Amino acid sequence: MGLRVYNTLSGNKEEFVPVEPGRVKMYVCGVTVYDHCHIGHARANVVFDVIYRYFCHLGLDVTYVRNYTDIDDKIINRANREGVTYDVISERFIKEFDRDMERLGLKLPTCQPKATEHIGEIISLAQTLIDRGFAYQAGGDVNFCVEKFDSYLKLSGRTLEDMQAGARIEVDERKRHPMDFALWKEAKPGEPFWESPWGKGRPGWHIECSAMSMKYLGTTFDIHGGGKDLIFPHHENEIAQSEAATGKPFVNYWLHNGFVNINSEKMSKSLGNFFTIKEVLDRYDNEVLRFFLLSAHYRSPIDFSDQNLTEAEAGLERIYKALAAVEETLAAGNGCTGAPVDASSLNEAEGDLFDKTTSISARFREAMDDDFNTALAIAHVFDLVRCVNRVLSETAGASDNICSLCTLVKAEVAKIAGVLGIFSSEPASFLERLKSRKAGNLDMAVDEIERLIAERAAARKAKDFKRSDEIRDQLAAKNIVLLDSPQGTTWSVK
Repeated sequence: MGLRVYNTLSGNKEEFVPVEPGRVKMYVCGVTVYDHCHIGHARANVVFDVIYRYFCHLGLDVTYVRNYTDIDDKIINRANREGVTYDVISERFIKEFDRDMERLGLKLPTCQPKATEHIGEIISLAQTLIDRGFAYQAGGDVNFCVEKFDSYLKLSGRTLEDMQAGARIEVDERKRHPMDFALWKEAKPGEPFWESPWGKGRPGWHIECSAMSMKYLGTTFDIHGGGKDLIFPHHENEIAQSEAATGKPFVNYWLHNGFVNINSEKMSKSLGNFFTIKEVLDRYDNEVLRFFLLSAHYRSPIDFSDQNLTEAEAGLERIYKALAAVEETLAAGNGCTGAPVDASSLNEAEGDLFDKTTSISARFREAMDDDFNTALAIAHVFDLVRCVNRVLSETAGASDNICSLCTLVKAEVAKIAGVLGIFSSEPASFLERLKSRKAGNLDMAVDEIERLIAERAAARKAKDFKRSDEIRDQLAAKNIVLLDSPQGTTWSVK
């Protein structure tokens, strides 16, 4: 069975069949660039980054478009407060967004268009809708007439009657129906504007995504994505204006990621539980945040809390410690031949590791083919890590078979890392980075920790076990855990 995705439009998982065999065309709504991005933006962008990576992993030719909304009421309002032009604000926060996405380890999309660079396409689309009878001019505005589009609200499954009854909409006498939405807005005094057939104005929010997606991907393309909060009104309105203009299906598969809650409450600036990506990455490693976001299925809600981030950090650390042990085994086995594993000579634990390593690619693909189930994919990695730890803890020396098994593990995990964007750092480097970050929260300097460990080593050599135990207990009281091995003593933060 091939890839199946959950399509919001049908409410079911469906087999993914691209419009053009071997090619995938995907559009994901970007951010309105008026402020720093929050943890909800991190989730959406990491989710669709992994989907992008997975299509590439499958050998498909992917065109991935993610836009910037660089003209909007919020941008204009902030510019007015700061006494600058709108583009000063938009360019500042485009750079901040790009920096956040780079820190999160995202691959660059194929194209990142800006709304203000596509005014011509937006005006042309609005004029087409007027010509086809789906839009009308109201003063300097152009509005879409929702009653003219028979399947309006088919994505959200609502009805116009329900929406109108429950809506709190400011009455606009120029609208034919309260739910009609703006394709073009007449410029108010002092606002930025562009010339149009209807006078000076600027685009409405929804039309920019239709104009840009159809320019780069065609009138019908494969995937349109974003957070669940965009289903209505944004994506609903995109469908209406696009299909009304072309008479063709706009998008075949609509994918939406779930919300991020903060300590089990909805994230909101008014509640004071609003965290920017920058704030989170100043406290946690970028891979820890990615690992946390991918540890739940993308459509499920996810609860962001210090406890859950700490648990994600501990889980990722376990995986990296196993990968570090693999590297150490390979380094110790310089004389290994690198020959294929002799399966007939393996003991039970080694045989289990061999089976899990040689099957993990298939199990990973099965998980990802089931609507991009990264949570299950990561569970398979943990399953492999448990086998690695068991084998290496029972092994004395680096035999040819053990080295060959470690080589297989390293190669298979690297394939998964390329899709998930985690497990891709050099293990020892990651663990040192994590230790240094944790140590920064201790009330004991790293130099002092290292000095005490050296003193303990000397005490053990002199058989002064009383002093050795005192030092261990002293460090344990500071949440510092010591691990003794034939190669020496290492430490980590609990």
